[in-house]
Amino acid sequence: MQKPIMAVTGDETDEETELAPRHMAATTGDMPTYQIRAPSTALPQGVVMAASPGSLHSPQQLAEEATRKRELRLMKNREAAKECRRRKKEYVKCLESRVAVLEVQNKKLIEELETLKDICSPKTD
Repeated sequence: MQKPIMAVTGDETDEETELAPRHMAATTGDMPTYQIRAPSTALPQGVVMAASPGSLHSPQQLAEEATRKRELRLMKNREAAKECRRRKKEYVKCLESRVAVLEVQNKKLIEELETLKDICSPKTD
C-alpha cells in the first residue's frame, strides 16, 4: 500500500492549514495525495481563533462562558422538569381512570353478591 504524499505550498504562513485532496488519484485507483494549503477565508487582523474553551484566558471570557453554561444547564433542567410534570400528570390521570373502573366493578360485584345471598338464603316469613 502506498502512503499519501504531503506537499506544502510556498504561500503557507503561521495560520491554520487544511488538507485538500488532489482528484487525480480517483482516476488511477491509487490512494489520494494531499496538499497542505492555507484556509480560504482569512480572519481580520487582531482576531484570534480559540482552539478550545480551555484556551480562554481573560476573566471576562471565562465568566461569559460560565454564564452561558449555567443558562444552558438551567434551560435543560426546566425542560426536564416540564417533561417530568407532564408524565406525572399522565400517570395520575391513568390511575384515576383505573380507580373509577374498579369502583364500578366493585359496585357490580357487591350487587351480584347481594342478589346471590337473597336467592340462596332461606326465606322466613
